[in-house]
Amino acid sequence: MSSSNSLKKKFSSEKKKIAASNTNSVVRTRFDKVLSQKFSSDGSLYGKSILIKDNIAIKDEELTCASNLLKSYKSPYNATVIDRLNDASAAITGQTNMDEFAMGSSSEYSLYGSVKNPYDLKRVAGGSSGGSAAAVSEGLCDIALGSDTGGSVRQPAAFCGIYGLKPTYGRVSRYGLVSHASSFDTIGILSKNISDMVDVFSVIAGFDSKDATSSKEKVLNKKYYHQHGLPKNVGILKREVLSDVDNEIVENYDIILDFLRKNKVNLVEIELPYFEYCIATYYILTMAEASSNLSRFDGIRYGSREKASNLDTTYTQSRSKGFGPEVKRRIITGTYILSSGYYDAYYSKALKVRRLIKEEYNKLFSKLDCIFIPTTASPSFHLKANLDDPMKMYLSDMFTVPVNLIGSPSLNIPGGETKKNLPIGFQIVGDSFKEETLFRFAHSLERAKLFE
Repeated sequence: MSSSNSLKKKFSSEKKKIAASNTNSVVRTRFDKVLSQKFSSDGSLYGKSILIKDNIAIKDEELTCASNLLKSYKSPYNATVIDRLNDASAAITGQTNMDEFAMGSSSEYSLYGSVKNPYDLKRVAGGSSGGSAAAVSEGLCDIALGSDTGGSVRQPAAFCGIYGLKPTYGRVSRYGLVSHASSFDTIGILSKNISDMVDVFSVIAGFDSKDATSSKEKVLNKKYYHQHGLPKNVGILKREVLSDVDNEIVENYDIILDFLRKNKVNLVEIELPYFEYCIATYYILTMAEASSNLSRFDGIRYGSREKASNLDTTYTQSRSKGFGPEVKRRIITGTYILSSGYYDAYYSKALKVRRLIKEEYNKLFSKLDCIFIPTTASPSFHLKANLDDPMKMYLSDMFTVPVNLIGSPSLNIPGGETKKNLPIGFQIVGDSFKEETLFRFAHSLERAKLFE
């Protein structure tokens, strides 16, 4: 069979899988375009199917961010990551469900309805990149792109039993990613194996003149990212912190730690710097930035517009009917934080705390190669379990948000399952622009097959 025929067979199979799926992870497909497309077999991602989170721009395709406000909007241009994937002969087969404007930790705040976990359809897939995680886990594609502002790639990856990478801030261009909180947002990668992740990272990473926050830090040759090797010094959680973590997650954590000890890795118990302040700092800053970023969605320049007798009422009605409850909550809170009399009390103070947190992590990374901690404190929770309790929902990100505050790279790795067959995930956190440390560690754990 020719390579083009085998590709067509593969894409036809994936199209049928998506149609038969019950996870509600894919919101639209573009197989007709893919099947008529000619791919160069020289491309480093030739033959790989990739699904894209619905907040990353694909030219002439819908870009809704799972929101009523943008349900009729089509992007006039490609995100930089899309151009780079196309240049590498990747097949972009569709777009995935998500929390509206990437605001959520469960992929339940969506125009298209909730994403369901492939391991248990009564549970969440995580968020906000839940659609991307569920699709990869279910085998609807080889790889998916998501966005990670406070754990939105790593937490759903943990809940769905796959790999999820948040690169260093500035390592991957954000051009074409709809902004949530600009100083936190990163485009991340989800895959079933570390090799596919490295291949995609090598394609999309690197400087982009279209993104003012893009870094010129050198991206290594792909072969260095494909090497395996355990780090020498690894930071691990103190036992008192683990008392708040599900017992089965702690048991699997200890299995990996025992493996590292047997392989002469120096394990150093650490306290996560200013851990008790991270959630509050994160939400103060991201809600303020979201309030500013989402002011452009007014029903005039983008998306759906409600008819009204004057301009103010047009704005009010368009935004009231366009935005969902969680987005409204964050915009209103963010506007309050930035208002006169509260800016210094909240926003300015949170910026100072963020700087302190970053300085303390820099001290840790001067002594450690990486930090190894749980991605979540519990396995996937039931659908609707936290919808009426925003604080409980926000606290589900307690182990992921510190990494976005400091801008470092972090990689979720699959870490076995609970007795109820729910996936467990752990994250490797590295120093800025040291993704190779994460990949080598992950390659070594993948080869060890600790949970098979």
